[in-house]
Amino acid sequence: MKVLVVGGGGREHAIAWKLEQSPEVTQVFVAPGNAGTYLNNVNIGITEIGKLLEFTIENQIDFVVIGPDDPLAAGIVDALTLRGIRTFGPTQAAAKLEWSKAFAKEVMREVGVKNAEAGVFETLETALIFVRSNPFSSPGFVVKADGLALGKGVIVCDDLVSAEQALERIFAGEFGAAGSTVLIEERMTGPELSVLAFVDGKTVKPMPAARDHKRIGEGDTGANTGGMGAFAPVPEIGAAMLEEIKTKILEPVVQGMNARGIPYKGVLYAGLMLTPNGIRVIEFNCRFGDPETQVILPLLETDLLEIFEACVDGTLHDLDIKWKSGACATVVAASPGYPGNYPKGLPISGLEHEFENALVFHAGTKLEAGNIVTNGGRVLNVTGVGENLEIALKNAYDALEFVKFDGMQFRRDIGKSNLVSLTASYASSGVNIAEGTRAVQLMKDAVKSTHDARVLAGVGAFGGMFDASALKNLETPVLVASTDGVGTKTKIAAKLNLWDGIGADIVNHGINDILVQGAKPLFFMDYIAASKLSAELVARIVSSMARACKAANCVLLGGETAEMPNVYLEGELDVAGTIVGVVDRKNAVDGSNIQIGDAVLAFPSSGLHTNGYSLARKVLEQHNWLEARADLNGASIGQALLEPHRSYLDHVSGLQDAGIPIHGMAHITGGGLWDNVPRVLPDNVSAVFTRGSWVAPPIFKLIATLGTIDEHELFHAFNMGIGFVAVVARQDAQRALELLPDECYLVGEIQARATEAVVLV
Repeated sequence: MKVLVVGGGGREHAIAWKLEQSPEVTQVFVAPGNAGTYLNNVNIGITEIGKLLEFTIENQIDFVVIGPDDPLAAGIVDALTLRGIRTFGPTQAAAKLEWSKAFAKEVMREVGVKNAEAGVFETLETALIFVRSNPFSSPGFVVKADGLALGKGVIVCDDLVSAEQALERIFAGEFGAAGSTVLIEERMTGPELSVLAFVDGKTVKPMPAARDHKRIGEGDTGANTGGMGAFAPVPEIGAAMLEEIKTKILEPVVQGMNARGIPYKGVLYAGLMLTPNGIRVIEFNCRFGDPETQVILPLLETDLLEIFEACVDGTLHDLDIKWKSGACATVVAASPGYPGNYPKGLPISGLEHEFENALVFHAGTKLEAGNIVTNGGRVLNVTGVGENLEIALKNAYDALEFVKFDGMQFRRDIGKSNLVSLTASYASSGVNIAEGTRAVQLMKDAVKSTHDARVLAGVGAFGGMFDASALKNLETPVLVASTDGVGTKTKIAAKLNLWDGIGADIVNHGINDILVQGAKPLFFMDYIAASKLSAELVARIVSSMARACKAANCVLLGGETAEMPNVYLEGELDVAGTIVGVVDRKNAVDGSNIQIGDAVLAFPSSGLHTNGYSLARKVLEQHNWLEARADLNGASIGQALLEPHRSYLDHVSGLQDAGIPIHGMAHITGGGLWDNVPRVLPDNVSAVFTRGSWVAPPIFKLIATLGTIDEHELFHAFNMGIGFVAVVARQDAQRALELLPDECYLVGEIQARATEAVVLV
């Protein structure tokens, strides 16, 4: 058989190389090809469909393979098939899955395939209105030109300003006709991978999962490119996950296309992201990927032509496709200036070298006066093979040492975060151990500022050590401990990049929790986890913790940091901690002394404290969080939401030092008055609160008004201005209020229980 491969890049060189290994193939032509395929090149452009058709007829070509997306979108498969020429690739209608991202979204929605939330727009004005309102939970966006844009029409935006600039570029025509329609997607987070599959219209057979590196710079920085390197298989993608991708994504899409009367044949390429919420589709391509092809085909054992024919003939189900063990990795050598403007005609040296465990696939090259020179942005794919990814990468980079041209640029970190070796096993999940160590160094001074002679081992030790010998002065010392987290308040801090109060939030929350039982804090240990640690950010949070601990005469022993990129969203983190305090058993407060007629005192909250933020964000997300507001006494929404959680240690200590017995206390956290006050009440009594007897911060009125939330839900989701409740004897109430700060209030009394444990009158 004589085969024609349409295309001129590294992908087509790899396809031609693999087809030449078939015993059924007598000759492979490549149109237009490059210097790597020069012996078989045909000087016809990829979209010159008439000339390609003429060539296949005149040269009695038996089979045609389409490499790039442009000729597929132009209908080359339809034209060749109409003339009886067997062609591997989807029809123009089927290829719409790639050349129209809006169409792909429509198909996925119909068949229930999960992907990024998005809006589709045809004018710059409507698109700008959408990003400025930002209906997504993340501050970032992904802006995509709807049509084909050589892999460069996707712009990842960190914020509103960059999204506006991206939209202006697309609608200005920077990506050609692709700028007529634009998609604006939520910015998902998680590692990406590519799963390509052979499809015959009914049967779907996935290839090994691959991962490419799109950004030009190391550490996935800089502009998007067509791909700077790739490897396969992806170590964390096992057979079970590959089967899930097949049954929940690839097969439903193929079935959905059939339901539309558009059978899909060829390669279906799913660009995927492993988000904290599961696998999500980024986009579909309708052909082999580049550079994924250069790492997948070297692993293929089965005759590639046999697979292509089965896809065309609809017999893929009968074919057992075999893959080699081991791994394959490729590194792209690119021209200086790529992905922007770049020179051509630069002489390339070192290609005459023979590599035992490496291959060189040409992409942007050509022959000029007998010499191989650069002729594109991505010039070469230097591909290594080996028994595992570490060896494959070593073989690729070793081979790359021999290849040179002026200004050659390449990434030195392809696959490095996925190396399957003992020394990198922790880093394979994206964890930067060095950054965690640096965070410890930056926070040490703040932590040590809370230490005294009681601390025997603190930050940096495997476990904190606290000398408890002073507790022997207590008659019956009882340790009281509490563990909790800041919760989704951290999302507000991330949105506004204001973290200085978050550390105080968790410390004061813990102090109040143990204070309810009469305990005074001894020491606190923190836990900070993130998708990616920033040492400076961790130090800011811990410094805030240290200030709160010092104010409470509490030791900050130091805790734990964890970097978990597949658990937390990019740019967000979790802050939690454990506090340990002590109370002499005879002084412990458990609510059992509460009696009918007792007075209920309220200590004021500074705002939401650490609860109710999911509802608050939903109600307030459409409003400007940075501008000062008269209805917030001149504060902004962001400032009001981030007011630190108050500690009530001084309030309680003042009453105790004055000899005023406290019969019961409640920290008003999640569940509000309805859920927290009953935890300390005897079964036969109710706490009756009088409306209007205390003054709440204005943020609660704003949330209630904008969210049209009923009163019961408000008092369940929020503290509504009461951060802490203390129950004292009626005769002690007035003296207690005189000792407490002015903003404390007498808000109710204890009565015999009739119905509910907490009543608002």
